[in-house]
Amino acid sequence: MALHIALIEPEIPPNTGNIARLCAATGTSLHLIEPLGFSIDDADVRRAGLDYWDDVDLWVHPDWYTFRDAISRERCLYFSANAVRPYWEAQFQPTSCLVFGSETRGMPARILEKHPERCFQIPMPEAKVRSLNLATAAGIVLYEALRQASLSK
Repeated sequence: MALHIALIEPEIPPNTGNIARLCAATGTSLHLIEPLGFSIDDADVRRAGLDYWDDVDLWVHPDWYTFRDAISRERCLYFSANAVRPYWEAQFQPTSCLVFGSETRGMPARILEKHPERCFQIPMPEAKVRSLNLATAAGIVLYEALRQASLSK
């Protein structure tokens, strides 16, 4: 399995560190799309990722366009609190790239508008919060992708 997670301009070091640990635990590649709100060497990023950073297939892209050159559009599925369809309706493939927006700005509107059929949300029935923590959202979606992949074997 070669799933990928991409974070568009992540801002909070511990979220990225926690997602890196999640990627190490599942063999998932991690793509960070700059600008980042921190240095990859930041102590908080390193602390959250513990000693697993060497086990992460880490890609750092200087901008969105460089990322788009590395990962084809057909592999990308986008996750946003502003999408309409629930994440379990996504058709995950073994090489899917799960794309998440930044913590404060979320998924860029241009992506939601251009690819509505590839945009999904994690439903929050109580709707008392605007969104889930980025690391929590990435974990929920990644494990659904892994579950679907195990059913298709």
